[in-house]
Amino acid sequence: MSLVELKMASGPGAVSGGAMDRVVERKKIDKRILIGAGAGAALLLILLFWLFAPRGDSQSVNPNRLTISKVQQGTFEDFLPIRARVAPLVTVYLDAVEGGRVEQMAVEDGANVVKGQLLAVLSNADLQLSTLARQTEVEQQLNNMRSQELALQQTRSANRRELNQVQTDLSKAQRMYDLQRPLAEKGFVTGKAFNDTKDDLAFQKNRLLILKRSIAEDEQLQANQLGQLRSSTASLNQSLSIARGSLSQLQLRAPVSGQLSGFSIQLGQSLQQGERLGQIDSAGKSKLEGDVDEFYLGRVEVGQTASIEVQGKTYGLKVSKVYPQVRNGQFRIDLIFDGPEPPSTRRGQTISTKLTLGDSSRAVLIPNGAFFNDTGGNWVFVVNERGTSAERRAVQLGRRNNDFIEVLDGLKPGERVVTSSYSGLVDKDHLSFDTGE
Repeated sequence: MSLVELKMASGPGAVSGGAMDRVVERKKIDKRILIGAGAGAALLLILLFWLFAPRGDSQSVNPNRLTISKVQQGTFEDFLPIRARVAPLVTVYLDAVEGGRVEQMAVEDGANVVKGQLLAVLSNADLQLSTLARQTEVEQQLNNMRSQELALQQTRSANRRELNQVQTDLSKAQRMYDLQRPLAEKGFVTGKAFNDTKDDLAFQKNRLLILKRSIAEDEQLQANQLGQLRSSTASLNQSLSIARGSLSQLQLRAPVSGQLSGFSIQLGQSLQQGERLGQIDSAGKSKLEGDVDEFYLGRVEVGQTASIEVQGKTYGLKVSKVYPQVRNGQFRIDLIFDGPEPPSTRRGQTISTKLTLGDSSRAVLIPNGAFFNDTGGNWVFVVNERGTSAERRAVQLGRRNNDFIEVLDGLKPGERVVTSSYSGLVDKDHLSFDTGE
């Protein structure tokens, strides 16, 4: 390895590097430009935050979890589907009018019975004894009243006999007076004898007047007494009938004709007074009982028609009764058949019933959905044309059936709305659709 020695030139001819250095001045940015740029950046950040930050009245949802339906023009059929239950048209309940022990069973549960048919026989020793005692007491009172009535009749007969005697005596006195008067005028009868005859005639007349007045007063009194006695007799006879009827209540009989149900008493069983024993349902006659949403309370009326379809055949019905009580958001209606009844229905069976509320008409329609219960039909979420979001819009909805709701204002055919439940969204005005991709 060789070393090369380098020597620096020196002397007056040497060139110094210091002559080549110069001061470079730094250029400064105008403060106004910096302030403007900062303000612009801040505005941009605010704008981006406003565009992309979540809003308090907005929510991002997955559209796959929503039901989006199209507004359309069509025919609205104003009917209401009801799940109705088959029930007997008339039900008569059987209660134990008198308590007792079951001694005999004449029919079994489920049997068809006729009015007056014997169902069971009870025994009640206390009732039988008290009824017999009551019957004896009533009969004694009736006998006493008959005796009083007989005495009154006898008094009346005696008065009539006395009246007849007085009238006879008066006639005799009158004849004697008429006989003696001309003789007394000629002197053939003494004055004393004629005066006695004259006084006797006056006495018999007064006697008759007094007797008639007395008989009239007795007659009025007796008539009042007889009226009271006969009234009391009728009341006692009624009491006797009730007493005897109490015993007859120990024989349980069918009050009406029909099918016996719920009749589950057993031999030897002790029944309390007023205890429910079963019921008799009208044979061959049924009705339907349905529960209707309270929304339709003002639209359902007695006389409206309905129909059911059983085994391919349609049967007509009409509303016979609307119960005003609302329970759990529903009220009950009764429907009776307007014509023949389906032969295959059974008590307790549930049948789909179509209740007609009005005439069909052309209208703007949206499918019926769970949203109605959340909004009351006052607003809906309307999806934009691109299908990326939905906005809250006030609408006016009218009639509805199981399939569609009539739109009165706020929507046009072709628009799309969210018809699924709005649970958790009722306080939102904007929905952003997030597909999750």
